Amino acid sequence: MARTESDVEMADDATGGAEQNGSTGDEFRKQRLRLLPNSTETAASFAFDKEDHTLGNALRYIIMKNPDVEFCGYSIPHPSEAVMNLRIQTYDDVNVFEVLRKGLEDLSDLCDVVEDKFVAARDEYAASQPGGEAS
Repeated sequence: MARTESDVEMADDATGGAEQNGSTGDEFRKQRLRLLPNSTETAASFAFDKEDHTLGNALRYIIMKNPDVEFCGYSIPHPSEAVMNLRIQTYDDVNVFEVLRKGLEDLSDLCDVVEDKFVAARDEYAASQPGGEAS
């Protein structure tokens, strides 16, 4: 298929939806996590923009391992919209915002461990190959 003048090149950047326009990006950065209406300190719903089942299921799993959590679930309201909703309910006046923060930190830590183990296994494999060295 031939390219035309109307074709637009889409850049894959790590700005998370921030508009740059020659600035540092902080002025235009869109909030990707929103608190949904009717939330309380112990039961809240959040909307994560530009997220899907990848984050939703992993975060739900990690948060449910917390013994202070009564319920955690996520949904993708519509497949054509890049939004993932997460609902958390806690026991005994445990702050739902701290539970979310801990869940995100625990998931990040888990990803770091998986990455470290992967890199170590890759390097070990590369070193075991004839003439191979870790990259």
